[in-house]
Amino acid sequence: MELKLQGKRALVTGASSGLGLHFAGVLAGAGAEVTLAARRLAKVEKAAEALTGAGHTAHAIELDVTDPASVSAAFDAAPAYDVVINNAGISGSGAALHMDVAEFERVIDTNLTGVFSVAQAAARGMSEAGGGAIVNIASILGLRVAGHVAAYTASKAAVIQLTKALALEWARHGVRVNALCPGYIETPINADFFDTDAGQALIRRIPQRRLGQLGDLDGPLLLLASDASSYMTGSVVAVDGGHLVSGL
Repeated sequence: MELKLQGKRALVTGASSGLGLHFAGVLAGAGAEVTLAARRLAKVEKAAEALTGAGHTAHAIELDVTDPASVSAAFDAAPAYDVVINNAGISGSGAALHMDVAEFERVIDTNLTGVFSVAQAAARGMSEAGGGAIVNIASILGLRVAGHVAAYTASKAAVIQLTKALALEWARHGVRVNALCPGYIETPINADFFDTDAGQALIRRIPQRRLGQLGDLDGPLLLLASDASSYMTGSVVAVDGGHLVSGL
């Protein structure tokens, strides 16, 4: 079965930049009618215009995943989506010993509660429409840990477990829920770090001895979003160059 999305309606949260913006382009390229959602409406409007200019069908909406009213408004304003990419998230940083509880809660509110809120709203529409696919963007840091990102790793581990729990509950409604766990992916934001000695040392710990590129996520994303994965739910797909199986 081909990884195509013709006739499908897809929503991507956190689509103003980074992975979310890339994912929106991938889904559009596969034939989906894509809605780009983010708090920064001007940015997703510009991205949607670019996709439309390239011959795709794209829309933009303002969406704050930490605001239940914003989430409800986004899903109530449109017919049910066939595919939802639950991508919005923040990293947070700082040593756990000195992290403010408010900062920890901010990360959890966005990365976990926001993911649940969007998934719930999506699944309500999907269940009435006969089903759909939700892809929660987690991380390999939900399966292993690193220093100074305690809130982030906790949130992503919780997203993985949440994915499995929702998959169990919603399978009877035709709603599939899977998690995509990127490893270290090269982006303009982290390029300077990976040019440093510390960054190069991290790359040497990846069995493939290279960073992932955004395009490395395309196939796994389309697999989970399309009918090619119709018998997959509750799955956790890591795309990390073998990082999770590297030696301790």
